[in-house]
Amino acid sequence: MKLAVVSAVILVVVFVAWPVSAGGYGHEEEEDDTKSWFPLDNLLSLNYYDKSCPNFEKIVDTKVRQWTKSDPSLGPALLRLLFHDCGVTGCDASVLLDHEGSERRSPASKTLRGFELIDDIKSEMEKSCPKLVSCADILAAATRSATYQLGGPYWPNAYGRRDSKNSYARDVEKVPSGRRDITGLLETFQSYGLNVLDLVVLSGAHTIGKAYCGTIQSRLYNFNATHGTDPSIDPKFADYLRRKCRWASETVYLDVETPVVFDNQYYINLQKNMGVLTTDQELVKDPRTAPLVKAFAEQPAQMFRHQFAVSMAKLVNVGVITAEDSVGEIRNVCSKSNSRPY
Repeated sequence: MKLAVVSAVILVVVFVAWPVSAGGYGHEEEEDDTKSWFPLDNLLSLNYYDKSCPNFEKIVDTKVRQWTKSDPSLGPALLRLLFHDCGVTGCDASVLLDHEGSERRSPASKTLRGFELIDDIKSEMEKSCPKLVSCADILAAATRSATYQLGGPYWPNAYGRRDSKNSYARDVEKVPSGRRDITGLLETFQSYGLNVLDLVVLSGAHTIGKAYCGTIQSRLYNFNATHGTDPSIDPKFADYLRRKCRWASETVYLDVETPVVFDNQYYINLQKNMGVLTTDQELVKDPRTAPLVKAFAEQPAQMFRHQFAVSMAKLVNVGVITAEDSVGEIRNVCSKSNSRPY
């Protein structure tokens, strides 16, 4: 493991020399530049909808822009929704199924948002390309679009995913919680085919978005028999959190310094003991992850943006169902399976 961490740090430093793509739709040169080195699943294709639904990404981009203009918080919400989908049985849109006993009905999923936006995109897609575009592909594309519109990086998405026919609330426990230790998180990420670098980088999604205060109250009150407050929190920051979190239903920014800017301030905050979630602060305490936190905090923000794009391109390929798998389908409605009479 020590060798793996050292290699990851070297990898981060090397990436500084690579060009960072902040492009998007209509930035063909930047997209072509990234295609040669972004990790892609062999069963998916960058050109999957070029002939069957050429306006696919344009439709997604337009809808995401409309929704996030009226509610900017939907951008971080989509990132979280994608993480919860991919973290259970893979990126198969199982989190979108809405029936008794589904992931979506699990208590751990009650704060997830963005379902209505995905439904709206799917409805529009059925008008232009009926029965051709999966909900899993829509979620992957919408998350990238929202991230880019928030000022985050662009990454090429390969398509061809199928939707899961099943969704079980009991599987939600596979999603890493905000209280897991680093060993548990690494084991989970490795089961996805991801590594320690991906863990640190994807945690950087907390550069935007909020957390419910109920998830951090155990850090602020009655932490253990010795300390009322988690001693790893900066005392002034702990006072700030207590003022903001008088009720469990309230929210607090995960990056209190630049909460609406997609940058590397999250890592700088961690080095100041200003991580909101337990898992955030553990990254700077564990010797396997601390060197990476330090690197992202001290290097230009572009390095984090670049590596975030790489890790996201890996994440959206986790556990995908393709046309070769009989267990998948292209749903007509994202919240309902075509073949299950729920």
